[in-house]
Amino acid sequence: MSAAIKLGGIHHVAYRCRDAKETADWYHRVLGMEFTTAFAEDHVPSTGAYDPYMHIFLDAGGGNVIAFFELPNQPEMGRDPNTPAWVQHIAFNVPDLDALLAAKAHIEGEGIEVLGPTYHGIFKSIYFFDPNGHRLELACNIGTDEQHAELKRVAPLMLDEWSQTKRAPKHAEWLHKEPVEG
Repeated sequence: MSAAIKLGGIHHVAYRCRDAKETADWYHRVLGMEFTTAFAEDHVPSTGAYDPYMHIFLDAGGGNVIAFFELPNQPEMGRDPNTPAWVQHIAFNVPDLDALLAAKAHIEGEGIEVLGPTYHGIFKSIYFFDPNGHRLELACNIGTDEQHAELKRVAPLMLDEWSQTKRAPKHAEWLHKEPVEG
């Protein structure tokens, strides 16, 4: 990273939604996020283009903000047909496995299909979709300091090998093998 730039985290991430009110209500009801801010303009401030929009912001906890744009004059929203649905997603932290399992029960109680928990070596997570078709993940960290240090150590080796072979390197094979309780 350049010495001239000192990042202080992510200010917000923004996605498109079909209906701003439905989205704000859903994120509050299902994930407990507080709707904090709304901007509505007829002209885009950065370009000056006429394109009415509603831009909403929701508190995702820990100083993190997720935002959505409703764009009523644009063609219906879609997704990249060449990217699998599991690739592009938004992942949120929950404090522990009990919270993850409680969240799963709550979300399923809202009539939403949930996949998981899935074991990822250093975290477990569940997956589901919001009303706009965005895939969401809730994750709880379970990794040890030693596991994180090992992953950091092998990351450049794995990336170099991947760049040359386009096949999964074996440097962290242990990562997705859930230990057998016994």
